[in-house]
Amino acid sequence: MSAPEIHVDIAPELALFVPHARRGGATPVTTDGTSSLGHVVESLGVPLTEVGTLRVDGREVPRSYVPAAGDTVHVLPVARPQHVPGAPLRFLLDVHLGTLARRLRLLGVDTAYESTDIGDPALATRSATEKRVLLSRDRGLLRRRELWAGAFVYSTDPEAQLRDTLDRFRPRLQPWSRCTACNGLLKEATEEEVADRLEGGTERSYDVFAQCQECGRAYWKGAHHEKLEAIVANALAQSAPFGRAGNRPPGHDGTADA
Repeated sequence: MSAPEIHVDIAPELALFVPHARRGGATPVTTDGTSSLGHVVESLGVPLTEVGTLRVDGREVPRSYVPAAGDTVHVLPVARPQHVPGAPLRFLLDVHLGTLARRLRLLGVDTAYESTDIGDPALATRSATEKRVLLSRDRGLLRRRELWAGAFVYSTDPEAQLRDTLDRFRPRLQPWSRCTACNGLLKEATEEEVADRLEGGTERSYDVFAQCQECGRAYWKGAHHEKLEAIVANALAQSAPFGRAGNRPPGHDGTADA
């Protein structure tokens, strides 16, 4: 008996995951007759974190569907905004996404980040344990079965990465409420409370301070203030049409690069 042949049409939004020969519409794929459609799609190079609806001859089917000879499959991307059920929306970023992590934290989005490479198994396990959406450009990492939820980061440019993450998940924004260094929550602080953590001359130049409740890092309106304000303003403008933006707590500003 010959192996069943199906035809698979990959949506243009997912074309970067497959060879050029499969980017022009439905192309033939030989299956083993027992593997699920989800497995077949993933074997072509498309992470299932990026797959939304699967349609076979016009009808929607689950990923567990076993394709039959002659099926025509349409693979569609995840619908936006993407709803992640089961836990509050929060993220985990791998070692290559430090700038994106700092910018999400600047916007008040709960974002864990590993500054060292702890390995794919540990990252996937942390995603599952803490119920965090893992953001990564590593397709292999996004294929790990223990992963709770994940998403591919399509761009290498931090500004584009942030825009895409906000567009895809539309998290609630609460700018200036989290530490960009450790993700802890900030609180208003007096000059006396943070005096031992200030750079020389800072106490003479600023009168509004904040401090991380986790790591103790001090924040004030420093040299990067205008850049940070621009990042926040752009993010709020992007999120405003969806009613997702939070209010700004008084007087908080990070000093770290974002």
